[in-house]
Amino acid sequence: MKKILELISEEMKKGFALAGYNEELGKVTLSNRPDLCEYQCNGAMAGAKQYKKAPLVIANDVAERLKDSNIFSEVSVIAPGFLNLKISNAFLRDYLDGMSKDRKFGLEPAGCPKKIIIDYGGPNVAKPLHVGHLRSAIIGESLKRILRYAGNEVIGDIHLGDWGLQMGLIITELKLRNPELIYFDENFAGEYPKEAPFTISELEEIYPTASAKSKEDPAYKEAAMDATYKLQSGVKGYRALWQHILNVSVTDLKRNYNNLNVEFDLWKGESDVHDIIPEMVTYMKEDGYAYESEGALVVDVKEETDTKEIPPCMILKSDGAALYNTTDLATIMERMSLIKPDEMIYVVDKRQALYFEQVFRCARKTKLVSPRVSLKFLGFGTMNGKDGKPFKTREGGVMRLEYLIKEINEEMYKKIMAGRDVSEEEAREIAKTVGLSAIKYGDLSNQASKDYIFDIDRFTSFEGDTGPYILYTIVRIKSILNKYKENGGSLTLTTLQNATSVSEKELMMEVAKFNEVIENAANDIAPHKICAYIYDLANAFNHFYHETKILTEEDETKKNSFIALLVLTRDVLETCIDLLGFSSPERM
Repeated sequence: MKKILELISEEMKKGFALAGYNEELGKVTLSNRPDLCEYQCNGAMAGAKQYKKAPLVIANDVAERLKDSNIFSEVSVIAPGFLNLKISNAFLRDYLDGMSKDRKFGLEPAGCPKKIIIDYGGPNVAKPLHVGHLRSAIIGESLKRILRYAGNEVIGDIHLGDWGLQMGLIITELKLRNPELIYFDENFAGEYPKEAPFTISELEEIYPTASAKSKEDPAYKEAAMDATYKLQSGVKGYRALWQHILNVSVTDLKRNYNNLNVEFDLWKGESDVHDIIPEMVTYMKEDGYAYESEGALVVDVKEETDTKEIPPCMILKSDGAALYNTTDLATIMERMSLIKPDEMIYVVDKRQALYFEQVFRCARKTKLVSPRVSLKFLGFGTMNGKDGKPFKTREGGVMRLEYLIKEINEEMYKKIMAGRDVSEEEAREIAKTVGLSAIKYGDLSNQASKDYIFDIDRFTSFEGDTGPYILYTIVRIKSILNKYKENGGSLTLTTLQNATSVSEKELMMEVAKFNEVIENAANDIAPHKICAYIYDLANAFNHFYHETKILTEEDETKKNSFIALLVLTRDVLETCIDLLGFSSPERM
């Protein structure tokens, strides 16, 4: 289905053409005066100079040609030449009827579907997820869902930090604590145990301990670097330990991401490209892209149009060690070889913008990607506390993600139990669902690039622009529909009729915007546009609900139409929140 604005614009363009004017003047926008009209066209003002006519004359000419339109119920001319438009109730009803019969509510599939990789998450193994990982996970997951819904093939890659010195630090500390472990016996030739010699809790304590020691003790750091070298050189015992570290960490990461309703298609990491780095380095050298500078291997990425200094992209350090640049470029090379994407989107802290500018330029200059491949950086802002500083625990430390989720869930549990007839067990389950909406909507309702204040009191409120308010609205709709069914009604046998009130028409018009909103959110990689839409839609429904007797309506045809509208509203809202990465309970 075409977007409703497209159909209205086409009708307006036809009016201009029939009146003898350029049809491109018929551009229609939402009215900035909803008290006067629903849509507006300012084309007569733009055409005045071109046709040497007063805008009022042009506008009246066009209005005359549209007086019998099936789309407009009213086309009025306002001095000095504005065209105010109201759409026909019958046209609006037919449009929504078409939406209700379409699997994606009229959203047209992408004209040229893309194969897209979204790189988001980026946690380090052996370290617990903290609130700093929240935005990447939430935004990336939503983008993946939106772009898939729009008809693209989308692959989400977590891109683990699972290689390098941090692994050497853990192995060194383990050897210090448990030197008798067979992993450190160079003569051991048997099979290594399937069970790890540590738990996730122990592992999470080992890394910060080892990291602190390395900063104070040069000999300890040297041992860690040696352990890293042995690991990367393929020493069997060290590789077996590393596999344990990876397995234990990934199991815990999956548990935590599952609590956020976040799923990755690929669990690849830096280690996956370790073996292809030498090949990439050789290629860059032999083809003249890379050169030595002060012992390091670099690629110039500056361009003549640059207004600020863009440093070279370093491929290898002077000691021959790889860097993040190296693994990111090797990852791009691997993706192009194995997956051949049309687009790669990186969801990362916006403070990494310069870094990714270097990496992207290097990838293009060295032809690791073809010119047709789009490389996009979606930089997100900081999640701050009420003091405007990065969000911390009450004690001032970095908050673990699972603790934040627990805190939100506990707050929601208290609110659900207050004044509601619900068991503790059910309240806990509802709290998880509503708590997730509070976290995700609180984040996604902000433009990704902007910092925002994480306010638990506001985010968990059932009033205002919040996730719980959206869910409360959906649950209210579900409750009405359930009562309708209990009274013998069938949701599948309902039929939409023309709107009979202002609030009903306003609700129908909000529903009709769905496919335009989803398309814009996909094109602009902007989940916040969906949040803004469902907030407006929820408000429109609640206005209609408070002004309308739905279940007690005596006119069965009208009641039937109300129910059909509620079914469509519910389905659109639930589709939207699924694209944002959360769901609704059956009751609250």
